[in-house]
Amino acid sequence: MKMFSKFVAAAALALAQSAAADPAGCDAGETVLKFSLVTSLNGHPKGEAALAYAEAINAEMDGRYCMEVYGSSELYADGPELFDAMNRGEVHFAAPSMSKLGDFTKGFLLFDIPFIFDGPLHVLEFLDTEAARDLLLEIEDDGLVGLGFWSNGMRHLSATVPMRLPGDAEGLTFRVQSSSPVTLMAMDIMGITAKKLAFSKVYDALASGEVQGQQNTWSNIQSKGFYLEQAAVTETNHTYLGYVVMASKVFFDGIPASDRQVFIDTMKLVTHERNRFAFEINQARRQDILDDEGIIIRLAPQEVQAWRDAFAPILTAFRDEIGANLIDAAIRSNAQTDPYN
Repeated sequence: MKMFSKFVAAAALALAQSAAADPAGCDAGETVLKFSLVTSLNGHPKGEAALAYAEAINAEMDGRYCMEVYGSSELYADGPELFDAMNRGEVHFAAPSMSKLGDFTKGFLLFDIPFIFDGPLHVLEFLDTEAARDLLLEIEDDGLVGLGFWSNGMRHLSATVPMRLPGDAEGLTFRVQSSSPVTLMAMDIMGITAKKLAFSKVYDALASGEVQGQQNTWSNIQSKGFYLEQAAVTETNHTYLGYVVMASKVFFDGIPASDRQVFIDTMKLVTHERNRFAFEINQARRQDILDDEGIIIRLAPQEVQAWRDAFAPILTAFRDEIGANLIDAAIRSNAQTDPYN
C-alpha cells in the first residue's frame, strides 16, 4: 500500500491545497478576519483548533466579525512575510511554531532543546506557568499580541536510512524549519547538514532528494506524506512542537476593549478544549502511518539514553542565552507531572 501511496501523494497534496481555505460565508457588513496557517486544516491539531476558534468567534460575534481560516500556506508561510502582513493588519491571526519566534526573544529557543521535556503532558504543565506566559508578552514590541499556546506534540526524526543512534544519518542533509542555533547545534552533533525550508516545500524536497531527512510530529509527517519518502521514522520524542497563537496588534488595538475580551476569553476556552485532543490526533496519525505500511523504529531504553547523552551539551551551551530561570522552570515541569495519574 505504501508504494501505491507514493503515486497518489502529489494528487493528495494538491487536493489539500485546493481545500486549504475554510470559507466562513461572511455576510455583508461583517469585518472579515483572516487566520493564516501553514498546516492542513482537517486532521491536524493546529488546523482543528483554528477551525474550532473560528466557529466559536463567528457564532459569538455574528453580524460583526467573520473569521476565515486559510491552511497549507495558502496565504503565507510562517516567517517575515507573515509578520509583515500582520503588522499591516492584512492578516489578523496566526499560529506559528515557537521555533519561528527565536528572533523575537531567545526564550523561545527553549523548545528546540532536545529532551528538556519528558513528554507532551510535561510541556503543558510548563505552559501553564508564569514563566511561560511571560514569553507571550515579549512579542508585543514586534506588533504581535500573544493569545495562548496550542499544542501539537513531540517531534521524531526520519531519513532515507534507518536511525537508531545519533550518528546513523551522518553526512545527510536534513530540513530544518528555522535557523535556530539550538537546532543547528543538534544537527551538527549528528553529523548532519541543516537546510532551512518552508513547511510547504518539505515533501517535494524529500521526494527530489534535495534533503534526505527531517524532524516533525506524527500529524505533520502523516498529513504531508513525509514518511513516503523515508526509510523509516525513528520515535525519538526529542523536542516539542507547539504554536503561539497571536493577533495583529494593529487590529487588536483598533477594536473596542469589549471585543478584545471576547477574542481572549474564547481563545482560552478553545485552547483548553483542543490541547486535550492533540495527543490523540497524533497517535491516530501514527497509526495511519503503520496502516500504510510505513516503518516506525521504537528505540530501546539504552538507545534513548545514547541520544540524551549526545545532546546533553546543548543545554549547557544555551543556558545563559535562553535564561537559567526559564530552563529550570521547564525542567521542574517534568517532576511535577505524573503521566500515569
